[in-house]
Amino acid sequence: MNRQPRILLTLVLVAVIVGTGYVIWTDLAKPEFPSAETVSSTAKPTRGGRLTVTQRSEPRSFNRLVSLSAATDVFTQLTQARLVRVNRATHELEPWLAERWEASADGLRFTLTLRDGLRWSDGAAFTTDDVLFTFRAVYDERAASPIASSLRIGGQPLTVTAPDARTIQVIYPAPFGPGLRLLDNLPILPRHKLEAALEAGTFARAWGPATPPADLAGMGPFQLVRYEPGQRLVLTRNPHYWRRAADGTALPYLDEVVLEVVPDQNAELLRLQSGEVDMFQQALRAEDLAALRPLVDQGKVSLLELGVSTDPDVFFINLRDRYWARDPRRGWIVRRELRQALSHAVDREAFAEAVFLGAAVPIWGPVTPGNTEWFSPNVPRYPYSLEQARALLADIGLTNRDDDEWLEDEQGTEARFTVLTYRGNLVLEREAARLAEDARHVGLALDIVPLEQNALVDRMLRGDFEAIFFGYNATDLDPALSKDFWLSSGAAHIWNMAQATPATPWEREIDDLITRQSASLDPTERRRLFAEVQRIFGEQVPALYFVAPRLYMGVSARTINLTPSVLRPQLLWAADTIAVTP
Repeated sequence: MNRQPRILLTLVLVAVIVGTGYVIWTDLAKPEFPSAETVSSTAKPTRGGRLTVTQRSEPRSFNRLVSLSAATDVFTQLTQARLVRVNRATHELEPWLAERWEASADGLRFTLTLRDGLRWSDGAAFTTDDVLFTFRAVYDERAASPIASSLRIGGQPLTVTAPDARTIQVIYPAPFGPGLRLLDNLPILPRHKLEAALEAGTFARAWGPATPPADLAGMGPFQLVRYEPGQRLVLTRNPHYWRRAADGTALPYLDEVVLEVVPDQNAELLRLQSGEVDMFQQALRAEDLAALRPLVDQGKVSLLELGVSTDPDVFFINLRDRYWARDPRRGWIVRRELRQALSHAVDREAFAEAVFLGAAVPIWGPVTPGNTEWFSPNVPRYPYSLEQARALLADIGLTNRDDDEWLEDEQGTEARFTVLTYRGNLVLEREAARLAEDARHVGLALDIVPLEQNALVDRMLRGDFEAIFFGYNATDLDPALSKDFWLSSGAAHIWNMAQATPATPWEREIDDLITRQSASLDPTERRRLFAEVQRIFGEQVPALYFVAPRLYMGVSARTINLTPSVLRPQLLWAADTIAVTP
């Protein structure tokens, strides 16, 4: 995908969709927030200054090839670079470490020319050897890279060679619709820093949180100089960064970026209100808008409206049969009817009102109306109906057999299970609580257990959970670049990850459709195939989606030259061009 937990599991316009049944929330007074262009044009960007940003968790690793965490992804955005980059505002492919490329007529062979004279942040020369090393590392089985599956086509790795000192040739094993966009998934890492670990079989543990900053190196705009666990990461300008602004100014503009670790969203808001931080890494909550309005009126804070999120939060049950093998609930907990009943039990309009103050639209799948190119309105929907929910539960043997409010199965086992979510993410905690309340109305007991983000991710990756309510990010809107989510073998197939063979016929069917969709070079055919994928997903509901929020970002008024995106991180993806006024 890559998709990531708010996790990066490898995961920007409010559109009126005619005839789809989507509710357009006109009862929320639409703020007259400035556009990104307006904010960016208030002052000419100049070099210097510090930007302070909150983030809700710490990196599990500084090595993006082995870690799926959101904090690691943001760190990578700031410190590393790719051969080519997908611009997250325009969604166009851009030259990056490679200054140009050529493609063969059959779309299988790509020849990339590296920029001349590039250096790593520690001063070492950047060469084709670094590119070859990175591909070797991501495919090394000992590294167990969670993004390796997203860099395979038809299950086969890419063939990468270096014909000369500035040329990289990439050969695809089969046609691939998005072409070189695939390489946006892969940050290039320094051979001189990490090859010894790869050879020793310790690459998966290399660049852990305890690694001294001097042992890291990158091609991104910033470099880590200090990490205070539980508090902050301090990054300064990479002296060897290669990009320049249109007027020739060396980038990045900023001298320093400080990532303050603030797990609690209320504490984040207080820091922005007090002027201690310049922005959040993630979007505002709906209730934060009113709290920030006085500061907007005073000219201290700017608010941006980005549109409908393309990364909705998700609820899913562990569908690994082996997990439930000895559990008395195994007869009904993995049944599709249970998931369909839960979907019917949720009043999505009331859900949007309760959690997002109406600033959200109902959805029935992972692709939202914010993803205008790939969204299909023709997916199965589960209208709010407690009667239909109860009927589906009865079909799998769940009825009320005693005097309490909960259903039981034929053995008398209560219809109860545990839902993990992120502690400190108040939106997710409210969503989970709302789901539990709706489920209670049909006799299902959901016990909500908030965990620290990294602890939740660990549980999920081990398959040690009953159900989870959380969020993940897509790094690209093209579904062929989210194959690790859609394919049964994918590392981001959250309800049952990395299957050796598809566990169900419908997963096998989606595997086939996604493989064909990825291989097609015909845009119309690719959209048709993916619409079918969305239909099957909606029928089987392996994961439940309820609403997609509108996105708002809040920044200090001194923060300028922003390039927002609906994709996370909405602002820091273009950190090299962000500036602050004196």
